[in-house]
Amino acid sequence: MNLELLESFGQNYPEEADGTLDCISMALTCTFNRWGTLLAVGCNDGRIVIWDFLTRGIAKIISAHIHPVCSLCWNRDGHKLVSASTDNIVSQWDVLTGDCDQRFRFPSPILKLQYHPRDIDKVLVCPMKSAPVLLTLSDSKHVVLPVDDDSDLNVVAAFDRRGEYIYTGNAKGKILVLNTNTQELVASFRVTTGTSNTTAIKSIEFARKGSCFLINTADRIIRVYDGREILTCGRDGEPEPMQKLQDLVNRTPWKRCCFSGDGEYIVAGSARQHALYIWEKSIGNLVKILHGTRGELLLDVAWHPVRPIIASISSGVVSIWAQNQVENWSAFAPDFKELDENVEYEERESEFDIEDEDKSEPEQTGADAAEDEEVDVTTVDPIVAFCSSDEELEDNKALLYLPIAPEVEDPEENPFGPPPDTSVPPGAPDDALPGGGDKKQRQPSSEGGPAKKKARTTTIELQGVPSDEVHPLLGVKGDSKSKKKTAGRPKGSKGKDKDFSFRPKPYKGERPPYPMGPEALSGSGLGGGGGGEGGMKVRAEGALAPGSLVSQAFKQHNIGGMD
Repeated sequence: MNLELLESFGQNYPEEADGTLDCISMALTCTFNRWGTLLAVGCNDGRIVIWDFLTRGIAKIISAHIHPVCSLCWNRDGHKLVSASTDNIVSQWDVLTGDCDQRFRFPSPILKLQYHPRDIDKVLVCPMKSAPVLLTLSDSKHVVLPVDDDSDLNVVAAFDRRGEYIYTGNAKGKILVLNTNTQELVASFRVTTGTSNTTAIKSIEFARKGSCFLINTADRIIRVYDGREILTCGRDGEPEPMQKLQDLVNRTPWKRCCFSGDGEYIVAGSARQHALYIWEKSIGNLVKILHGTRGELLLDVAWHPVRPIIASISSGVVSIWAQNQVENWSAFAPDFKELDENVEYEERESEFDIEDEDKSEPEQTGADAAEDEEVDVTTVDPIVAFCSSDEELEDNKALLYLPIAPEVEDPEENPFGPPPDTSVPPGAPDDALPGGGDKKQRQPSSEGGPAKKKARTTTIELQGVPSDEVHPLLGVKGDSKSKKKTAGRPKGSKGKDKDFSFRPKPYKGERPPYPMGPEALSGSGLGGGGGGEGGMKVRAEGALAPGSLVSQAFKQHNIGGMD
């Protein structure tokens, strides 16, 4: 579809809700690829769900982590995806195959990940209570970025639009601009709240077009700066923000902020409710407030790279916000003019003449001249919206869409069996089978293809970083009331006893066989609401579905062996 024809003449921001994307699991974070054709959603069960955004269908599901996914980022050509989970693991994924290329284990939880905008070999990682780390994927090396104050390690960081510089901000409001290649300090300034008081930096976001970036601070004000002015001011400069955006009425704190695809609008998600505030960057006026369901808390916000569409996450569901598209199927002649009132028509002198006597023989113009021109139907013009300002051509190797193979319920031939022309007599030895006597070669893997190579895991050692930190998604450290139940898939035997919510009591003697019939269930208090003294009440969320067998917990332990 031609993006130039979709350019609206009015506002270029969403106005209303346009449906939801249900990932089955609880969604926590989302991000678009560079063209907005694919949307990656990280879930609380460790899966990454990739949506085809044009068809609004699931294109791929990657079983990435055991613990919840807290951060995601696409690389420039869309072939790779890097993810972080709440158990401090950073992984790189091949989007086409779903395989893990490599893993990195950090000592503290990961707050943010970002690929280098131009170099797919570098990833910026922001660990909790640590200085930002620049990872090099090819050789698994890392560089710890310098910070302004070693005692204040609540640091956020972001690449600028082309990855030439890294901007870092700490809890004292100090912004450092570092050269990406040399890690040298290029410029710095301090964000102040009118007086000499400083405010903590919560996030730094750059626009896809232009040199502007925004800083979300703890004083509930979003400040928009020009990156060129920051570099001009140098070290300890005092640049003035282009705009200061805030909710003066409710004093709303902001959970997540980002620019629109064209950099003309800024959206901020409230930390108190599911509400999106949209400002026009050039003027600084609030143009729209989008309200979601009452009582829900916002987790993440992402603006589509080329369209006026916003994706927001609350209560584990991805909500889509878009413009109200009014279809108009009426068609008019190219020279048709709509008149507001009657206009007196002035007739040309030769308008109704069969032949214009005064007309001279002109050269070929208009349609006649166009007939003689050769039309080029082979050259494909690049889409301007997909190209950067310093690029003339699109990336031919870019991954815009994911191929989907149809699911065949009853395949006619077994793709992993012997070819049809080979006949093996019954009772023949294993050596007579195709492929020799190696049975492992004949058995397909559980994935239905060749065995996958195990990804290399690299442990990143960071000096002086506490290893007992808990990710903000999982609750506050040390507070047993606020600490949530550990999310994610059960680890099985690897998780040991600490991962289970119950402890089996020691049972002496032989265990009686557990009856599996529905009568036995109703008699023991599991199937129905009754039950005697030894009966056990089942919570609504763990109740058995009609016709199903015993749940997993009851398969492992009988009634007498559970708390």
